[in-house]
Amino acid sequence: MNIHAVVLAAGKGTRMKSSLYKVMHPICGKPMIEHVVETLKALSLHNLVVVVGHGAEVVKEQLKNRVQYASQPEQLGTAHAVWMSHEILGAQEGVTIVMNGDTPLVQEQTLRSLLEYHQLKQAAATVLTSIVDEPTGYGRIIRDENGDVRKIIEEKDATLGQKKVNEISTGIFCFDNQKLFSMLPMVSNENAQGEFYLPDVLGLLQEQGHLVAAFATDDPEEGNGVNDRVQLADLEQLMRKRINDFHMRNGVTMIDPSSTYIDSDVIIGRDTVLYPGTCLFGETQIGEGCQIGPHALVKNKSIEDYTRIQPFSAVDGSLFGERALAGVGATTQRYGIDQH
Repeated sequence: MNIHAVVLAAGKGTRMKSSLYKVMHPICGKPMIEHVVETLKALSLHNLVVVVGHGAEVVKEQLKNRVQYASQPEQLGTAHAVWMSHEILGAQEGVTIVMNGDTPLVQEQTLRSLLEYHQLKQAAATVLTSIVDEPTGYGRIIRDENGDVRKIIEEKDATLGQKKVNEISTGIFCFDNQKLFSMLPMVSNENAQGEFYLPDVLGLLQEQGHLVAAFATDDPEEGNGVNDRVQLADLEQLMRKRINDFHMRNGVTMIDPSSTYIDSDVIIGRDTVLYPGTCLFGETQIGEGCQIGPHALVKNKSIEDYTRIQPFSAVDGSLFGERALAGVGATTQRYGIDQH
């Protein structure tokens, strides 16, 4: 089975109040769009299409030829955005994942589970949902009396009763590809925003007797997107906790995880101790048995085994050998070695 993906990344992100294209805002050391593309790439896709609009050149410079591109010069809605990829995908067999470029918390295993459920149900479309305490701002999942998905209704179009529904769409879908592209031209823009909504494809599929399924993620945070700087900070905090938990479970000690900042590509050996205020950025690699900080910064460097990075130090620009001591007051000492 061929697996394709479409990443929607054409939005201007006006609420970010920034000259930087929204999906290029960094989270844990790299742009949001980079996290999304790396996760999708792990699925061994047949085609990966990124739909770009405003700021397209910046995204293309970041992703280069690792993806294919479709252009959406006018922001006419998510269904319109997906349709912009029809020249690449329209005639393809298989299934297509559609997701937004500002959802960096989505994990590979979640997408694999979505694909497996989609195939198990032999659905025409499957939406990834989550149950949240505060659904404001998200599309609501509306089910019928049998519990089947009937439609997804956007916040702006929802009634007061529908707004109380706490099962939301993450904005991540899995479609039978040919059914998707046969339905997209039929989507109407008769709604509050005058846009062509991708979720409306679900109702069209049902009208033709096709099954629409829903798969609920165990982690409701995975579908979180970014519309402003507050949400950007929230997602950064969630991803940093995920990164810190990963390293601690793999043998790294953090005296105070809440004040320890580690970018997503950092590698750390076991039995290393990170003291409060430690910042490990970029493509840093830390060996085994090191001691870093407190209040030390290491960026894009390789630190070999048993190195001591002194408090209030910044390491940027060199490789430190085994059992070295770097930073303030480190000119005549080695960690674990008497220099007298």
